[in-house]
This record gives sequence, structure tokens and C-alpha cells, in this order.
Amino acid sequence: MKALLVVAHGSRREESNDEIRDLTACLREQSDDSYDEVACAFLELAEPSIPDGIRNAIRAGASQVTVLPYFLSAGRHVVKDIPAELEIVRNESPDVEIVLAPYLGAAAGLTGLLLKQALQARS
Repeated sequence: MKALLVVAHGSRREESNDEIRDLTACLREQSDDSYDEVACAFLELAEPSIPDGIRNAIRAGASQVTVLPYFLSAGRHVVKDIPAELEIVRNESPDVEIVLAPYLGAAAGLTGLLLKQALQARS
């Protein structure tokens, strides 16, 4: 079983966390057969934590978990904090493949999307 875990920073503002949960629900609907489970987790300020999100996927039967950082730049969280969180569960469950996907800001189509958003502001 393959799982996708969308990882966001987390916010004290619950509506912001709900946006991530809503995004995750949309990804779940659109993922077809690519992933058996799609969920989200947070680095801080919201639940579940990244290790708990991975553990939940493993309990559900995942043998592979892809962690997708929903971050725009390769700051400390992307470069150090998230990989450190993954290592916690890798040490607990060495038989599970835990893969770190590139962060959102590294996506090839992002510049076109940003330009489209800017143009919509003028409409």
C-alpha cells in the first residue's frame, strides 16, 4: 500500500490548518490509483505531527509513504526539520520506505501558476 502525506507548517489559526485538510481531500479525490491513502500532517502548531502522520499511514497498512512538503522555499524546515522528523519513524520502522518528495516551490510549473494568479487579480 502506498500513502501520500502532505506536510505543512501548521498554524495557530485553525482555518489555515483546515485549508490544508481541504487540499488533502482534493488530492485524495484526484490521486486515482497512485496512492491508497492521502493524508496531511503538520510540522508544528497542529495535529497530527509528521511522525504521527507517518505512523498512521503505517498502521493503515502502508509499506511506502511519500512525504510532500507544502513549502515554497528550501528554508530550515525543508532542509533540516522535515528530514529529521522522517528519520524518527525510519528508525522505528526500517521495513517501511519513507520517501521525501521535492517541496512545492521546486515544482516546474509554479512560475506559470504564479503569473496566472497575478493576472486574475487584474480581471
